[in-house]
Parts: sequence; structure tokens; C-alpha cells
Amino acid sequence: MPMKSPLLQFAVGPYKITVFNMGYLALDGGAMFGVVPRTLWSRLTEPDAQNRINLATNCLLIETGVEKIMLDTGCGTKFSEKYREIYGIRQEEGEDPYDTPVDRALASVGLKSGDITQVIFTHLHFDHAGGATRPLEDGSVVPTFENAQYVIHQGEWEYGICPHERCKASYLKENLEPVLQSGKLKLLQGDRNEITPDLWQEITGGHTPNHQALILDRAEGGFIFWGDLIPTRHHLKIPYVMGYDEYPLQTMEAKRHLLKRSYEKNWISLFEHDPDMPACRLQATGKPDDYTALPLEAAPIPT
Repeated sequence: MPMKSPLLQFAVGPYKITVFNMGYLALDGGAMFGVVPRTLWSRLTEPDAQNRINLATNCLLIETGVEKIMLDTGCGTKFSEKYREIYGIRQEEGEDPYDTPVDRALASVGLKSGDITQVIFTHLHFDHAGGATRPLEDGSVVPTFENAQYVIHQGEWEYGICPHERCKASYLKENLEPVLQSGKLKLLQGDRNEITPDLWQEITGGHTPNHQALILDRAEGGFIFWGDLIPTRHHLKIPYVMGYDEYPLQTMEAKRHLLKRSYEKNWISLFEHDPDMPACRLQATGKPDDYTALPLEAAPIPT
């Protein structure tokens, strides 16, 4: 399947942001919308014969002039055929089986994996952290970004390396252990971790205990990368919460708070799993805490 790479590029002050699609997966529609009935969510996104909906794995490259930062890395290429079938994983295939979606995405903007200086994550589920490591011909697995520091919230790391039964299928050791063994792991603490004074990760919780959103806020504009707090534009409504979320009520409160901030700031919303609209601005409906997605063509990014 061809990769549209990049999906979107824009600048905010000295920051250059590129949105890549690292491939697709298909997850159960009921799980993706929680308590929302199929009669409602199926009007928004049509399920396949197995009740799965199509989802993208949209990841970010942020260039600051000094740093080249990857945010999330997609599913990666370490899956068996059985696993690919279960999760409907589809990626562009290159001539070299050890050439990854990350490599092809970066090459489309004239970069390679060794150019990346930091890798950060919203959380460590396989569809967000799988591309952080790559298999070699000898069967070993190594960090994909050979010169980068891997920056992860300590709470998310500890949760991921010892997952409980409910979520252990989402945290895969081959995505995490090679990073630890490489000595490139940096663990952070606290509810807000600054990358620069304008760019930070903020704990939202909900999906996982230490799930984070990425926020850029400057006088001339900004964005919020929602991760799995709001995976697609169809999840903007407060009660539209995934069955995968560890703490759904926490998700709802975080959405309420951050949607209000995003609307007031007129931030661009970036959706990690939306296959059709990776970015939008928010439009208030007039109902409390209720917003719809306004395509960027209707509300263009200032240049």
C-alpha cells in the first residue's frame, strides 16, 4: 500500500512539523468506540466484515534547527504474519526487507534514521513504539535511530515493561528491551516535560496511566498531538472513548479540559489514527464541550 509521505508539512515560528503515515492497521470498531453503539459509530466510519475499522499510524517529525525529533514510530516491521492478520497491519513494502516505513518516510524529506536526535512517545503500545526498533539480518533487534536518545516518561516505561494481563498484548518486549540495552534510554518524571519552553509533553492519563499529549504553543500559533486521547476526529465528542482505555473517566475529563484550551488557543489538532483527516482546527457547535473538525483548507495555517 503506497505511503503518502509526508501527509502534511507546516511551520510555526522556528519549528518545522512534518506528519508521516507509517502505515495502517484495523481494530475492532466496538473497542475503538467503547460504550457508543454500533448504530452510531458505524455512521462515522464503516467497519469491515470482521467489525474492524481502518486506522492510520500518523507520526511526527519536529525540526527545531538544533534538534530533529520523532514523536511515535508506528507499528514497525517485527510482526509475524499471524499478528499482521489479526491487527490488519498494512505498510508500504520496499525492495529491501530491512528497509522500514520510518526509513522511507525520512527519505521523502531528505533525512535518514541517523539524523534523528530524540525519539519521544505518547505511550509505548505496539502501534506507537513498534518502529522504535528494527530487526537485523542476523535476527537481532536494535534501536532504529542509532544516534538518538529515547525519551520516555518513567511511569509509562515501568508500566510497559511489566504490563498486567489486560494490556500485555499491547506492550511488546522487542520494542522496549533493545532500547534499554543500548544505553540510549532517558526517563522523565512529572506531569509536564519541556522539550523547549514552547514545546512540551503533558500527562493526560486515561488511555494509559501516563499517556501524554504533545503541545506546541507560540504567539503565532501551535498544535496539539492527541495520541490516543483523541485518536481520530470521530472521537472529539467527550463520551466517545475507547474500550482500550485503562481509565475512561479520566480520558473524558482530560478531553474536556484540553479541547477547551485547544479551541481557545486555535491550535491545530493532529490525530494519530485518522486515515482521512490527520489535522484540523476545532469548531464549536454551541453545545457545552462539543466541537467538530474544521478541515485545514477551511482554516488554513498562517504563513
